Amino acid sequence: MSNQDEQPENRLRRELPDEVPPPGPVPQPRQEKSEPALTGRQRLVNGLWPPRVSRAQLIVALLLFGLGFGLAVQVASNSDSDNALRGARQEDLVRILDELDNRTQRLEDEKTGLEQQRQELENSSDQAEEARRQTAEKERQLGILAGTVAAQGPGITMTIGDTKGTVKANMLLDAIQELRAAGAEAIQVNGVRIVAGTYLSDSDNSVSVDGNKIDAPYHFKVIGKPQDLEPALNIPGGVVQTLEKEQATVVVERSAKIIVDALRPAKQPDYARSSSQ
Repeated sequence: MSNQDEQPENRLRRELPDEVPPPGPVPQPRQEKSEPALTGRQRLVNGLWPPRVSRAQLIVALLLFGLGFGLAVQVASNSDSDNALRGARQEDLVRILDELDNRTQRLEDEKTGLEQQRQELENSSDQAEEARRQTAEKERQLGILAGTVAAQGPGITMTIGDTKGTVKANMLLDAIQELRAAGAEAIQVNGVRIVAGTYLSDSDNSVSVDGNKIDAPYHFKVIGKPQDLEPALNIPGGVVQTLEKEQATVVVERSAKIIVDALRPAKQPDYARSSSQ
């Protein structure tokens, strides 16, 4: 083919220089970054944090916390009691043990008495007469407990002096409860008979017993076994020590004969009737 036969566009393309790439680095295609592989420890940490707590797990955790707190308080309480006994003198420990033995003996005596009454009823030739005798005896005992009849017998007297006005109704109530726990059968304070329904309250600078205002010094007359009543008041941390910490004076004396003659009127129930009628 001759030069004359070449087309104009072919001749123009041959005369143009080749394309020259621009200066600088050749751009590379973008590659996506891949995350490094995690170790076993890192996967474990990612699984545990942040924690994913369900409602049920939260409730169980709160219950376990409450249980643990209660056990801790109980252990601390028992430790305090043990420390108090551990720090007591040998004479005080012996006195506490004697008091526990005496309370156990009183319960055994009461059990024996009830069994004896049952046997007397079963073996008596005149069961009706024996039943009437026991009924009269029970009525007398209930009258003493209810405060409707006078009583006498061995016991103690206790006088509480309160010149500072620090003795409150709750302290006298603690003394009454301690005496009852020690086996007191009849109690009167400043001429007021103490019964099962007795209540005490603070009244100005004095104390009110069943609505009757009494003033210091407070005189207790108590019928019961003196060997049980007097030690019960003098146990470590008991009634006497508590009152003395309040700057009150306490004098406890045993006596072979105590007369409790303050009476309470017998109340007729409005609605309750005997089931035997």
